[in-house]
Amino acid sequence: MTHVAVEFYRSAWQQDLNTIIPLGRLEEMADDGEIGSVAEEHYSFMGAADPVTMEKSARQAAARMKQDGVKKGGDPFVFGRGGEEAQTLVQAGIRLRIVPGISAGIGGLAYAGIPVTHRDVNQSVTFLSGHDRTGAMPSAIDWQALSKGSQVIVMYMAIKHMPDICAKLIAAGRPPHEPVAVVSNATTADMQVLETTLGTATADIDKTGIGAPAIVCIGRVALMRQCLDWLGQIDGGALRNLDPLEVRGLSETG
Repeated sequence: MTHVAVEFYRSAWQQDLNTIIPLGRLEEMADDGEIGSVAEEHYSFMGAADPVTMEKSARQAAARMKQDGVKKGGDPFVFGRGGEEAQTLVQAGIRLRIVPGISAGIGGLAYAGIPVTHRDVNQSVTFLSGHDRTGAMPSAIDWQALSKGSQVIVMYMAIKHMPDICAKLIAAGRPPHEPVAVVSNATTADMQVLETTLGTATADIDKTGIGAPAIVCIGRVALMRQCLDWLGQIDGGALRNLDPLEVRGLSETG
């Protein structure tokens, strides 16, 4: 969370919290502000399919609060419905301020010791959602092109459809032994990290029970956790591999 975001939540009179944000963390920042209820659908206007209902609810919500904070996990404009929700407010005549966040697909992986870019691995990253607006597996993704053209793939909300996703990527040419990392509840005390491969990810996810909210990283950058698992090392864990990519010696850091 950015410094601007922290100050914003400290001053907010009521906050509508995304369920993946630990309540205790925001309670600490709220000081004497009133914390609103935690709900899966953030306000009625955010879950409404009817534009008239959305506008009416948005106006009612704005009228009830002098200052309203709607907290989205990560960055609101990266698979967070932030664009749609902000547009609804603007269309209802409600002024707003957009406070950027740190997307879990970057920050969450970094906290787990996984850089989304590494000069010895990739010059591009593809971010995608693991489901469409109906909850089904995305039908608009060209899996053949994705498999061939994406050096590193970072997926949001993909746990449910991992069996189909892995199968499609392998069928399109990705090697079954390609490294995969699944990071659940990133940056929290409940964070879990699963290191697996494209071919075994489905079985390993079932076996470990790792679940949402989670970020999935596919690509050789996932191997870097063997070197950069800083939390594990703080807790006394052994450094597993100084050069997990097998390309960079101790003197080759430039």
